[in-house]
Amino acid sequence: MRALGRFMRRHRRLSLASVLGAPVAWMLVIYIGSLAFMVVSAFFRLDGLSQKPTNELTGDNIKTAFTTWTYVEVVLKSVGVAVVVTTLCFVIALPAAFYISKVAAPWARRGLIVAMLLPLWAGYLVKGYAWKAMLRPGSEFGIDTGGGFLNATFGWTPGFGWIAVVLAESYLWLPYMILPIYAGLDRLPPSLLDASGDVGARPMRTFRSIVMPLLVPAIAAGSIFTFSLTLGDFITPNLVTEGKVQMIGNLIQRTLGAPNQPLAAAFTLWPLLIVIVYLAGMKRLGAFESI
Repeated sequence: MRALGRFMRRHRRLSLASVLGAPVAWMLVIYIGSLAFMVVSAFFRLDGLSQKPTNELTGDNIKTAFTTWTYVEVVLKSVGVAVVVTTLCFVIALPAAFYISKVAAPWARRGLIVAMLLPLWAGYLVKGYAWKAMLRPGSEFGIDTGGGFLNATFGWTPGFGWIAVVLAESYLWLPYMILPIYAGLDRLPPSLLDASGDVGARPMRTFRSIVMPLLVPAIAAGSIFTFSLTLGDFITPNLVTEGKVQMIGNLIQRTLGAPNQPLAAAFTLWPLLIVIVYLAGMKRLGAFESI
């Protein structure tokens, strides 16, 4: 064992490979391999009688997924919802994280961070059904339902529609935006803020010229989570709209249930490509250094 230890110390790369080799190989086989299989399966033709993929290759599924306006419209709406949710999470997370990091008393910061993370302690489906109960309209199909919390308290509710999806998704993924921004603010040296004030800069000028440029990587890191998680979600839109709103995840789910696996695989190329492009843009902003 001592000889083996000395050998590993002399060969660092081999030592690193022995530790990380199995996990990396597992990820390549299970994760990358499954993605590759999904892309390949999009090129198989579906047998109209058996509803199973054949050995015949075709590009019709890709053409249908990327040129049919009905499907493209669903993708565009899904991207729009992901952008709105990301923006809303940023608007809420920035002042909250700034207060916790720079304004709140040191003894209260841990409690506030725990409070911000409390939504993650509840089950995903529990939160989805809770939002459905809150957003329920006063009547459905001409039948008085009594409404949910918002209707009973304020006399108004957005009902089961796109606003419901945005509100529920923002609530679900807000902690993933708060944490990176809080970490970025916590690493911000107080001396920079003091120096800005010493030269006569007002608080808003300091925030705009000093704080925001340094927070860009942290904001980009948080947006990766909120954008990608919203784009691929199909359970929450089903729950809070009772199937009235269709996003790209719902489209894939419905196509798989048709069943039409090759076309569903072609649809999955949309979020895959969108997320790759988005990650490339966020990498240029230094997001991966803040995750």
